[in-house]
Amino acid sequence: MKKIALILLLIVTVANAGCVYRANISQGNLIKQEDLDQVEIGMTRNQVRFLLGTPMIDDPFHADRWDYVFYLKVGRKDAGFKRWVSVFFADDKVSNIIKEQELSPDL
Repeated sequence: MKKIALILLLIVTVANAGCVYRANISQGNLIKQEDLDQVEIGMTRNQVRFLLGTPMIDDPFHADRWDYVFYLKVGRKDAGFKRWVSVFFADDKVSNIIKEQELSPDL
């Protein structure tokens, strides 16, 4: 009787192994397009921070570059929404904006 109960428990455990819930994962700065459209060459760091928030990546080796990365992964699926924006500064003013960069497809 114990063997049958153990076998049934093992079958139920294996059958339920694929049914584990995976939470949605949201990482980074969600940047609205209308906020991004307001960022212009010549803006100060404070103005950019007001519009886009604090950058996700603060690289001490590239102090004149702010990277804003965002992705949303729902359950077991690949990331459905991805965005990577880089803002470059010269003399503490925006000198270049790269709005659409490719993130890794396996996110």
